[in-house]
Amino acid sequence: MSVEAIKELIEHLPPEDQTELAFRMSERESKAWDDQIGMDFSPGGAGMELLEQVDAMIDAGDIGSFKVTRLRA
Repeated sequence: MSVEAIKELIEHLPPEDQTELAFRMSERESKAWDDQIGMDFSPGGAGMELLEQVDAMIDAGDIGSFKVTRLRA
């Protein structure tokens, strides 16, 4: 089944089913994101070098070079 066919089917779903589908897709995306972060920051992962650099900077007291790009709410 093509993506276009699926989109057409979704358009014909009742609103409550569209809402449930959107929720399930969001959950799926969140899980995929969590899984990727888990892999990146596990031993040998793509993010471990960066994490080690940040840990070294913190250990050296070099926190002045951290740049805040966005304030937390």
